[in-house]
Amino acid sequence: MENRILIFPAEFDGERLDKWLASQELGLTRTAVQELMQNGNVLVNQKAISKNYKARKQDEICILIPPPQELQITAQKIDLDIVYEDEDLLVVNKPQGMVVHPAAGNYENTLVNALLYHCKDSLSGINGVIRPGIVHRIDKNTSGLLIVAKNDTAHQGLAEQIKVHSFTREYEAIAVGKFWEKSGRIDAPIGRSVSDRKKMCVTEKNSKSAVTNYEILEQFSDTAHVKLILETGRTHQIRVHLAYLHHPVYGDDVYGKAIKGLAGQCLHARKIGFVHPRTEAYLEFERPAPEYFQKLLEKFRRMG
Repeated sequence: MENRILIFPAEFDGERLDKWLASQELGLTRTAVQELMQNGNVLVNQKAISKNYKARKQDEICILIPPPQELQITAQKIDLDIVYEDEDLLVVNKPQGMVVHPAAGNYENTLVNALLYHCKDSLSGINGVIRPGIVHRIDKNTSGLLIVAKNDTAHQGLAEQIKVHSFTREYEAIAVGKFWEKSGRIDAPIGRSVSDRKKMCVTEKNSKSAVTNYEILEQFSDTAHVKLILETGRTHQIRVHLAYLHHPVYGDDVYGKAIKGLAGQCLHARKIGFVHPRTEAYLEFERPAPEYFQKLLEKFRRMG
């Protein structure tokens, strides 16, 4: 069992401890923190506390974190749209609605389940049993291209390119509203929302730099077809940045508004380019947006 000792900072005096601990780099959600508290695994000044405890400056907090449960992820025969594959990696065109890797309450029918069947034992192990081969992710309801590493060497080479932002990553989206500029650059840092830990937001507090370039491909009366190029790759970056401009992605039920009949946001990872970690050749792949996305564009064109 991991034992962590923290001293509660003066500037947060009187704040709920569960909220503060969830904001620290502990890999714990607020719900997980509360569960630890209920089980007596969070001590303040060597005493157990309730989950609504409000911490005081200089409190000594001892957190006992149980070892993670070993999970067995099942290989499943699920059709994959494989754009490219060799001995080191593969590029997959993920459909909207497919989760990339297993998580609490969702251990089947993910991309990882399908990859385990397709690749057998040929997946990198750097990200552990839950995320074998996964170098980067896209959201469940975002479709499009992502790269999977088959070995640790390829994974490390690809991860380094992501770290220095040398990947080519181009998206397309349908965004709400009328843009008055044909192109722009959104340079706004992104961090986790303090009011809702499941959401990200533009903030200066505990954030990382985030840059998205956009170009309006088509402007309709109430929506726009937008090309977006990432300079960074933060969680929910495009969705947060477009919402920050008051042009949320059409159908985004987290940062915008759900649309009846749509499974989620109209966002597609259209193009990806990178240097192959073994051959050092530059590879670039592109796939058009899915059928539902294309039909919506046709509908908006007819409406004007």
